[in-house]
Amino acid sequence: MADLEKTITQLWEAGDAWRDVMPVSQAHDAVRTVIGMLDRGEVRVAEIGEEVVVNEWAKLAILMWFKLQEMQIIEAGPFEYVDKLPLKKGYKAAGVRVVPGASARFGAYLAPTVVMMPCYVNIGAYVDAGTMIDTWATVASCAQIGKNVHLSGGVGIGGVLEPPQASPVVVEDDCFIGSRCMIVDGARVRKGAKLGAGVILTSTTPVIDADSGEEVGRGVIPERSVVVQGTRMKEFAGGTFGLPCALILRTLAEGEEHDKLKLNALLRDHGIVS
Repeated sequence: MADLEKTITQLWEAGDAWRDVMPVSQAHDAVRTVIGMLDRGEVRVAEIGEEVVVNEWAKLAILMWFKLQEMQIIEAGPFEYVDKLPLKKGYKAAGVRVVPGASARFGAYLAPTVVMMPCYVNIGAYVDAGTMIDTWATVASCAQIGKNVHLSGGVGIGGVLEPPQASPVVVEDDCFIGSRCMIVDGARVRKGAKLGAGVILTSTTPVIDADSGEEVGRGVIPERSVVVQGTRMKEFAGGTFGLPCALILRTLAEGEEHDKLKLNALLRDHGIVS
């Protein structure tokens, strides 16, 4: 692993002169090896703990893969694509359910029992066991999705390749992400959180406790929080304008299961749904 990391770093640092570092075939083999490891989940773009630790060299391997690959015709049944990167294969052997219309690039890891409705998963992404990626949802480059997550219809999970040290979007285990939510720019949703439809979360989005009105952080949804899209008013020279925020309605008790009927009742109590 250390040798691979060193090789990838050398290739990237050489820039356009990467061919002077080693033969093209050797460079291709090294990069292809790393992409294969990402595809099988043997390497991750980021290690997720209390802090997110980015494996920069894995991201550099993805960027080098784009440099090394030539445009090619890719046929999938009656469909034709023209791209540099091949599509992922071997879903049945991997224990992944893939509905027609879904696709993923080679280099994206999908754990056994993942369900893909017509959706898209990009290279470098990591999607753990029991997660459903619903219709028209997208999991962009290098995003890290935990176990038993539901990405509802039309959810957009943002990607990150450059700069290499930038943290990817992280959605931890047991989260529910409501329809049309957008989570981008390295934002993080902690374990067991439930996001209502249409929440926009970036790394700088204020996260506010509805009971106290206090800002509890930016770009990170706390564990087991039930969150909806909110608006915070702010004075500018040109007037008073509403800026988006993520509003915490309540925090689920540890071990409390997510129940859609209870969530809907909570939203009704706050006048968010009728």
